[in-house]
Amino acid sequence: MARTVDPQRVAERRAAILTAAASLFASNGFEGTTIAAVARKAGMSPGNVFHYFPDKAALFRGLFEQSIVEFAELVEQHAHRPDPVPALLDLIEAQVGEALDPVAPGLMVEVLRRVGHDDELTRLVTAEEELAFTTYRALLERADAAGDIDSGFDLDATARWLIAIVDAAFLHADPDNSADPRPLVRLTITRLLTARTEFNDQHR
Repeated sequence: MARTVDPQRVAERRAAILTAAASLFASNGFEGTTIAAVARKAGMSPGNVFHYFPDKAALFRGLFEQSIVEFAELVEQHAHRPDPVPALLDLIEAQVGEALDPVAPGLMVEVLRRVGHDDELTRLVTAEEELAFTTYRALLERADAAGDIDSGFDLDATARWLIAIVDAAFLHADPDNSADPRPLVRLTITRLLTARTEFNDQHR
């Protein structure tokens, strides 16, 4: 008789592996991390890790497969709100808050190193960035139509700049510094979107 699979146990084991892997990849890098080390940290055998992830590259990608699912859920919470500017600010604030995770800076560095060597990882990273772009762009368009933001901005370019701001929060995050970047990021974007500048008047 086939053994019954407990979905909750499967999810818990997979989550434990990914948590251990995130910590080790962030501190030791992709090359410096082994499946054996991940297994030890997760409290299981290497065979159990291989049961869920066929190799180290798949394990690393698993972190970003999880990330895009979580981001899609976050987008769903904010994308259709009736207040596009607060929705956009809340969405970006939630994203930037993830940079406070001590493993975030190290993982960002490693994904930048790996993205040119793993086509599937590149696809995942690109998909998440495009989801961010289309979501930001749609919220900006609604805000522009309502007259809630400075109409002098190119919406495509502005959406790309917002992505760059979020990326910068991760790239400049310091695990040894607990300063929260969210208030400054929110203030910066608010002023960016609502300022009526001479530059924009000249480029309308």
